Amino acid sequence: MLFAQDLWAGLADGSVTVAFRRWRRPTVRAGGTLRSPVGVLAIDRVDVIDAADITDADAARAGHASAREVIDALREGPGRDLYRIEFHYAGADPRRALRADAALGDDDIAALHRRLQRLDARSGDGPWTLQVLRLIAEHPAVRAGDLAARCGQETPRFKRRVRRLKELGLTESLETGYRLSPRGRAALARLR
Repeated sequence: MLFAQDLWAGLADGSVTVAFRRWRRPTVRAGGTLRSPVGVLAIDRVDVIDAADITDADAARAGHASAREVIDALREGPGRDLYRIEFHYAGADPRRALRADAALGDDDIAALHRRLQRLDARSGDGPWTLQVLRLIAEHPAVRAGDLAARCGQETPRFKRRVRRLKELGLTESLETGYRLSPRGRAALARLR
């Protein structure tokens, strides 16, 4: 579940606590969490509703001026139900602290090496992790599509792979493209 950038401040300060989405099936569930650009959101409720159930008060909690504005912004399509999602800010994204941790000991490097090898082994097309890390190191802030073309991958697959590296605290997303995190730079220097 993505949020427009103009809602990020409201997510962080707790003024945006509701979202509306049309989905074939929900992508979040009550009791779960969702990482957002401002931190972790805890999902409190996920309900199927009718558009007529959206109130102006709900619209304000979703960062919109009116119920009509919410309805106009919803993506239409056959087989999609309308969901009302309630959530609250649950704290900072733990990957931020991980990305900043560049003090990698031998055990850290060995564990990271094992994780990268497992990702490479499951790829179906050979090792990719170090290639992608090097590519991002050499070309920070370059569009994902351009980076994908440089290494002969389709853009969606490349982006999924970068997200896996991000989970390990090795990369950071920029407004355009990526860069290695301090942890990623330290790891790449030791893994070469």
